[in-house]
Amino acid sequence: MELRQDRRGPERPLVAVVDDDESVRESLPDLLGEFGFDSRTFSSAEEFLASDCPDQTGCLILDFAMPGMSGSDLQRELKLRGRETPVIFITASTDKTIRLRLLEQGAVECLFKPFSDTALLAAINSAIHPK
Repeated sequence: MELRQDRRGPERPLVAVVDDDESVRESLPDLLGEFGFDSRTFSSAEEFLASDCPDQTGCLILDFAMPGMSGSDLQRELKLRGRETPVIFITASTDKTIRLRLLEQGAVECLFKPFSDTALLAAINSAIHPK
């Protein structure tokens, strides 16, 4: 039996993307791969929680507003479960006060859609390699 080495590790952290927008779930994995990260996508917070991903995720890219459990609800649930996964929120909202509130609640960053590749990479690097 051949053993396969897991590609994840310090050099390829897992970035999970939770967003109800299919176009985001389709486009971000390619970009994250170009950045050197492994990724998995989920269409809802509930789907993410039901997976094996919460214990493996090095960084969570999380839509703020989703049907059912919101991004903030998921962040709270992870904290209740003892998971301090770094969170980067993404939102289509134009309410600039959301960003401040999310940062106060412990998010690494909150990016407004559409966001640049460089802004996302900077946020992920801050999340995975905090100063």
